Amino acid sequence: MAAAHSSAGGSPEGSAFDWIDGQRRDREAAGLVRTLRPRPADSPLLDLASNDYLGLARHPDVVEGAARAARRWGGGATGSRLVTGTTELHTRLERELAEYCGYEAALVLSSGYAANLAAVTALAPHGTLIVSDAGNHASLIDGCRLARGTTQVVPHADPEAVRKALAPYDGPAVVVSDSVFSVDGDQAPLAELAGAARESGAGLIVDDAHGLGVLGPGGRGAPHAAGLAGAPDTVVTVTLSKAFGSQGGAVLGPARVVDHLVNAARTFIFDTGLAPAAAGAALAALGLLRAEPERAQQARQVALSLHRLLTGEGLTAVSPEAAVVSVQAPSPDAAVRWAADCRAAGLSVGCFRPPSVPDGISRLRLTARADLTGAQIARAVEVISRTAPAGAVTAGSR
Repeated sequence: MAAAHSSAGGSPEGSAFDWIDGQRRDREAAGLVRTLRPRPADSPLLDLASNDYLGLARHPDVVEGAARAARRWGGGATGSRLVTGTTELHTRLERELAEYCGYEAALVLSSGYAANLAAVTALAPHGTLIVSDAGNHASLIDGCRLARGTTQVVPHADPEAVRKALAPYDGPAVVVSDSVFSVDGDQAPLAELAGAARESGAGLIVDDAHGLGVLGPGGRGAPHAAGLAGAPDTVVTVTLSKAFGSQGGAVLGPARVVDHLVNAARTFIFDTGLAPAAAGAALAALGLLRAEPERAQQARQVALSLHRLLTGEGLTAVSPEAAVVSVQAPSPDAAVRWAADCRAAGLSVGCFRPPSVPDGISRLRLTARADLTGAQIARAVEVISRTAPAGAVTAGSR
């Protein structure tokens, strides 16, 4: 048998990544192993796990919008937006998205994650104070880490803490917050945050990934509902992969900010443009939302119904402020088993565990889709309550 090859330092090949095995064992011991679960195209499961808030991902108009764009423009954008990756579809999507949501301009990127990195890094150069909510999404957190500015994390949804963080600073500053927080679905106090920022001349960057299509008149988003749409000191990021049932992201705001991002945002400049099919699907979804603005209210109503019925069964669920319903589990292992039992009973639900949940409380995370029927809601509640682990149900409620 041939001897194992050795590296220049004398260690066997492959040993450079031996530390991974230790981390894997730690994850297994803590019950935090994550695995990929391929989803068939014709899944029989009732879906309360995806972010398809308006039920548009499989809508015939959205599917045809994607197919028509692919037939005309091809499978990919072929290059970065500044080279060959900008098509007429991209510019039309930017124009219509900005108009509908009430902003001067928009810039489409390949994902909502990329949009958040672009906005935070390009708008917080060296010397900038970034005031970031403790409950912000990982993409905003990573944007703060990559930015040249200095980040101060403040307690969750606390405008007074933002005000105190900004008060002693006399340089450029931005406040960064989700509009709807993805774990519990609670809303940020955007009007109050904007007021605190303006007192110090700071800008406001809002990630409206879970608000677009659900909140505001006709689903125009949480900043629109808070009276911030079109404000010269407010920049909003969105994703096209949730309510719009497509893929991609965008930054909305003043035209001079968008122009700056085109010239300074690395996740825009150096990334391949959004695939034409995704742009075509997003345009079709926006057209449906224009024609059927009641879909936003329907999603919110389904969330309220789920919460009312689940708490009626003795489960602890956070009162929804958008389209996310969070149901507490007694432990990470119990949450995993609960989600698996729901799946075995024909129901797909999300499962959030540490470190995804900053408070350490594991949860089932349910998506309230606008197209769910009363019978489907009742079925989902029955499965969740029937499979609930010991400790998830309030004593005496059954």
